[in-house]
Amino acid sequence: MSTYRAPLRDMRFVIEELVGLQDISALPGCAAVTSDLVSAVFGEASKFASQVLAPLNRVGDEQGAQLIEGEVRTPPGFKQAYEQFVAGGWNGLSGEACYGGQGLPNLVAMPVQEMWNSANLAFCLCPMLTSGVMDALTLTGTPEQRATYLPRLTAGEWTGTMNLTEPQAGSDLSAVRTRAVRESGQYRIHGTKIFITWGEHDLARNIVHLVLARTPDAPQGVKGISLFLVPKFLVAADGALGARNDVHCLSLEHKLGIHASPTCVLAYGEHEGAIGYLVGEESRGLEYMFIMMNQARLAVGLEGVALAERAYQQARAYAQTRVQGRAIGQTSEERVAIIRHPDVKRMLASMKAHTEAMRALAYSAAAALDKSRRHPDDGERKRNQALVDFLIPIVKGWCTECGVEVASTGVQVHGGRGYIEDTGAAQLLRDARITTIYEGTTGIQAADLVGRKLARERGATAHALIGEMRSLLPQLAGCANAAVAVAHAALAQAIEDLSAATRWVVDTQSSDPAAVAAVSVPFLRLWGVAAGGWLMARAALIADVRLNADVEPEFYAAKIATARYYAEHILPQSSLLAKIVVGGAQSVLAFSEQQF
Repeated sequence: MSTYRAPLRDMRFVIEELVGLQDISALPGCAAVTSDLVSAVFGEASKFASQVLAPLNRVGDEQGAQLIEGEVRTPPGFKQAYEQFVAGGWNGLSGEACYGGQGLPNLVAMPVQEMWNSANLAFCLCPMLTSGVMDALTLTGTPEQRATYLPRLTAGEWTGTMNLTEPQAGSDLSAVRTRAVRESGQYRIHGTKIFITWGEHDLARNIVHLVLARTPDAPQGVKGISLFLVPKFLVAADGALGARNDVHCLSLEHKLGIHASPTCVLAYGEHEGAIGYLVGEESRGLEYMFIMMNQARLAVGLEGVALAERAYQQARAYAQTRVQGRAIGQTSEERVAIIRHPDVKRMLASMKAHTEAMRALAYSAAAALDKSRRHPDDGERKRNQALVDFLIPIVKGWCTECGVEVASTGVQVHGGRGYIEDTGAAQLLRDARITTIYEGTTGIQAADLVGRKLARERGATAHALIGEMRSLLPQLAGCANAAVAVAHAALAQAIEDLSAATRWVVDTQSSDPAAVAAVSVPFLRLWGVAAGGWLMARAALIADVRLNADVEPEFYAAKIATARYYAEHILPQSSLLAKIVVGGAQSVLAFSEQQF
């Protein structure tokens, strides 16, 4: 297995030159976020990722988490790595300063999270969920809950989880049956939750569960669900830990990948009932939980980027060193590295182009999130919040699907060696496969995109973003670089495809929602492909200017070459996807249940 090295140059290109770090630095509370600070943070994060986390990725996959007498034990080295993680202040990177965090914007924190995920996805799922709990309590917790829990969560002294689904419910949270019975200012929780990531472990002293449950008089359906804070160990007013709460791990799931991440079945209230505390108001639990879910969906989309990057690095390293066959047209008997074979070049170019486009889209969403929370103008905050809401299902759905595709291509580059566990290529594919499922499958993301994000505003944000894409075309047309001209032509067609498909979805949603649902996943993919092409074209335009200034010629030349590959090999998918969206619904709906 190759070592991991964070792609610092591309990360900095995206946040500084493509997305615009200066815009984020101008936001209230971000004046200290300079290029020098970013360089320092990224440098230290890269060292931690490559030197501490990455070496544990293999042992975590091989040994996994284990349940021993009701207690979960993490693989060797994980507890020590978490202690270093906490001691370095990494858990509070974007946490609020008033609770001990560093208060860095998401645009800076996201590349760091990408490094963690590339190095060791299973490990990083734990702090990712803790971050979501912090967000939920910051926005909906009581002052007492925030004062007691947030400093310890921010420090990483305690970790957090979210408990949504149950055996009978799956993704249908309206079927949640866990009960919460009022008792003297608190609640007794009874029920079983499944698929709880890092629901029990030995890394931290306490685990803070956010749990969906119903009070006895709650209405049926999603409107009757409330959110409760249920700590593993009860907490005194001063934060001291008390008795063990009545929540226990019954079993760990045996999974395809991310073996080091304990996925738990948790039992609440097998005895007297687990003590829980209401978060916010009763019957608004799902609304509050979506704060965590949106955070998690953006984070999971980033996992797709991270695993694609790791798979690309491994495939590239293997192709550079694996000697096999003669170069096409070669007459001597000399064997060459497989990176000289055209089809291997094609696969590596596809991996590289997808990964860079995904990174640009995910970081763009992070910048919009920062503006939605920090911008001094209310109108700008609302506009960026609408953009974040719109982009999250695309980032989550498209980036994770591409992550699986890139990881699979990485296995292919390795050939037969890729199918053998020793290279590590297979682990990346296995780990990536979950990302399209948890925090809502790709189908659920697509349903959210067409049924909520487009329908509730008649496509206003979508059309505005298409307009922004279209405004780039004159700049591309004015560039003399032949590769940029290719990007211009491909993007112009993709924008027309995207615009037509979006109009069809908006016009059809109210009259025939089943037809829209039948093609919602191709529609989500169309948005990912087109938005990725737009950002790659912008990157090529920036790179052309920098290249003409004789600055880092190899980097910028590679950026332009990658954008051209994307324009010629990936962006043309937009026409096919648009055709499927506009005309493919009836062939899906025509099947009867008996015909399957």
